[in-house]
Amino acid sequence: MSDTTGVDAVSGWTFAVRQRRGAMMQRVAVGLASSLAATPLIGWPIALAWGAAYMAVQVWEAFVFGPVNASPMRSMSRARHVLGGATMFANTGLYGALSLLLWVFGGPAGGVSAAIMLPAAMVYSMVNAPRSLTVLACTVTPQILYMAAFPLLLIELGAPPATAITAAAAVTIFVIYCLSVWRGLAERARREQKDRLLAEDQAARLRKALDEQGAFLAAIGHDLRTPIGAILSGAAELRGGDVQVRQKAELITDAGRMMKSLLDDLLDHSRIEAGRMKIEVSDFDLRAMLAQTVRLWRGAVEAKGLKLRIEGAHSIPAGVRGDAMRLRQVLNNLMSNAVKFTASGDVTLRLNAWNEEPSGYALLIEVADTGPGMTSDQLGRLFKPFDQTTEGVGAAHGGSGLGLSISRNLIELMGGRLTARSAPGQGARFTISLFLPRAESVAAAAAAPTLDDSRLAVARVLAERRAPEGGPARPASVPSAPKPVEPEPVEPEPPLTAEADDEDRPLRLLVVDDHDINRRAVQLILQPLGCDIVAAADGLAALDRCRETVFDVIFMDVRMPELDGRETTRRLRAEGGPNAATPVVAVTADTAPEDIAACQAAGMAYFVPKPLTPPALLGALQHVLEETQGGGAQADGDQAAA
Repeated sequence: MSDTTGVDAVSGWTFAVRQRRGAMMQRVAVGLASSLAATPLIGWPIALAWGAAYMAVQVWEAFVFGPVNASPMRSMSRARHVLGGATMFANTGLYGALSLLLWVFGGPAGGVSAAIMLPAAMVYSMVNAPRSLTVLACTVTPQILYMAAFPLLLIELGAPPATAITAAAAVTIFVIYCLSVWRGLAERARREQKDRLLAEDQAARLRKALDEQGAFLAAIGHDLRTPIGAILSGAAELRGGDVQVRQKAELITDAGRMMKSLLDDLLDHSRIEAGRMKIEVSDFDLRAMLAQTVRLWRGAVEAKGLKLRIEGAHSIPAGVRGDAMRLRQVLNNLMSNAVKFTASGDVTLRLNAWNEEPSGYALLIEVADTGPGMTSDQLGRLFKPFDQTTEGVGAAHGGSGLGLSISRNLIELMGGRLTARSAPGQGARFTISLFLPRAESVAAAAAAPTLDDSRLAVARVLAERRAPEGGPARPASVPSAPKPVEPEPVEPEPPLTAEADDEDRPLRLLVVDDHDINRRAVQLILQPLGCDIVAAADGLAALDRCRETVFDVIFMDVRMPELDGRETTRRLRAEGGPNAATPVVAVTADTAPEDIAACQAAGMAYFVPKPLTPPALLGALQHVLEETQGGGAQADGDQAAA
């Protein structure tokens, strides 16, 4: 049993034992077949008794090696190891005993049958004892002993000595050959095991590296989105100045958007490489989405002196099911490239769709331009990450060289294809072929709000919330306190200050973020509404502020040291204080579905993605205020009914 002491040897023993357990039903079937085949020569009583004994040994072997075959595997004592070896010896010995019965009762015909059966049994034992010399010895030794008896049995039946000697030589050669083959199989099995363990180790290292890279990029993305958000927010505020100020604001905005685009590309590429990119499927209005895309690019196309052509729009369905955000991302990338590389002529968006029964539409979207075109070599490199196909493209036009690679991967994740055709001097044509199921219901897509539109919308909500019953609305700059929707039953608390009962106080907001620049950006966006804004630099400070003051809405950063935003929200809800039911808006750069679900599970009502933009922030504020107002009205109605 020496091969049960080392790690590799134990692995060989265990592997062989488990392989024998996996072949148990095969042994049972062969045993039954052998018993039936031997019945004409040895008689059915002996065949039946032998078959029953052989079946019983199979059951006993399964019992003895139960700990090894269990999941999880349990250790075996040395005594049980010895018993297991003896059981395997008895198992193969009992099968080989059938050959003696054939010799005794079947004469020469039985001997011929035994001469066929025993070598086959030996080969079976050899194959089912990989990497374990002990298992091989236990299962092959009985077969060798029975085969060694062949020459003696031949002499007993009256065969000449020369025949017996030839039989002995044949047995010896066969045994040596089998042992040599087993040695080769065992060595190959050990190499395969070593290679497998090495591959598993390398895969684990790769997964760890990808996890570390993902964590690093997520942290970098989070940190970079903070200044990018401040840049975009500040530039949006400067657009109301004179011409020179507006021009500078536009330059800052373009730079901020370029930084955001590069960051988004890097993060998307990282997710795709790690296999973590997911496609979110929901109903959306395809016609509205395409119309928004055209409106978005019409100004850029015309500003460059080009023409924007739309063909086949009438064939496009409205209600489809898919990932509108990712499809829009791909279209924007294709349109951006077309505008970027076309100096004169036009950019054409060709659309075609038809019913694909029974449940959806086949869709073709082509973006064509009249740019310089590409060579076959450039086409071959077109979708490679970081490859911009031509020297100087990055310097002349910017970009990361990731857009087309990401776009192709996104379309493939949707089950479609993105292809390109081009020739020097003939422009380029990028075609998306995609199947989209029919939508169950589609809400009308709204145009992206401007900063002024967003502020007006919030102001209207504030005015409606302040209007006395049956009377006109008060000025939006003096909003009333909201009636928050309670996520959990909370015992009513008396107001902390007389100010909480004042109907004329401004909207009171708490901004929680560990970056001062983010807190200042939020204040810059919301102060024109006349809000009373309190800031907290971490979760513990936020909880302290919430014990002192009643807030109408809380903007909570998710990633913070010591106490993150989700845990802060959970504690806020659990404490049952005056802000236990106050709507909390998550401010986060992590917008994957599982991240949003975690925020909702923590008790957050809504979320704003980073980098912060005024329309997104104001839209979130409008959303939670409308939800709060609707919840309060519903609560009043319930009380009246009672």
